Amino acid sequence: MGAEIVALVEQAGPYLTAAVGAYGAAVLTRAQDAAADATVGLGQRILQSVWQRRDEAGRAEMVRVVDEATDEQDDVYSTAVLSRLLRRTLEDDPDLLAELVRLLPTPAAGTVTVTASGERSIAAQHIGTAITGDGHTPFRS
Repeated sequence: MGAEIVALVEQAGPYLTAAVGAYGAAVLTRAQDAAADATVGLGQRILQSVWQRRDEAGRAEMVRVVDEATDEQDDVYSTAVLSRLLRRTLEDDPDLLAELVRLLPTPAAGTVTVTASGERSIAAQHIGTAITGDGHTPFRS
């Protein structure tokens, strides 16, 4: 079961980061917005599923971890913190693992998922030159 948990956590990471980035700790209790981006919505459903399975102490820990990830400016760190929380929860709850496997899309062979989160973010599998911000002049060849 350990490899299955690792695979699920890796696949869920971008969704969790996007949801926390969009809503902060409110992601745990917020009603899903019908207009929410699919990535954010899925991350929210995953986090809320974990939230609902935890006891009072577990929920307090989850709020702390999500607040920490929200305050962090580094998406890699936020993903690691949220992934660690998810991995620990899944190790204790095989039924939740099965539930989350059903929520996540099944990756097709050769499919690449690229997610951008945040203002002026760029997401691409392959990219030449990318410039974000104001006042830049595109390069001319």
